[in-house]
Amino acid sequence: MRASGLAMLVLGTMTLAGAASITPASADPYDYPWCAQGPSLGYPGECAYRTYEQCLASVSGRYLYCGENPRFLFSEPPPPPPRRYQRRHRTVYPD
Repeated sequence: MRASGLAMLVLGTMTLAGAASITPASADPYDYPWCAQGPSLGYPGECAYRTYEQCLASVSGRYLYCGENPRFLFSEPPPPPPRRYQRRHRTVYPD
């Protein structure tokens, strides 16, 4: 009886820990440089393609075309990382 109670406690703890570690997926649609565009998708369209070829394969047979993602195209580049300065030590020689 004690073993089954302990097993249930461990199982419950593991279930809660697993459920707490689940995070939702990122839904940012503007990371990719190519968009499927057309009258049914609006502007800028479905921006879910890393390459132009992927976009062309997706729009084939649909009343759509591929265009560059304006949010990706005109975004500012990230700032450069800060410079790391190193201390320069002078070697002192005894006389």
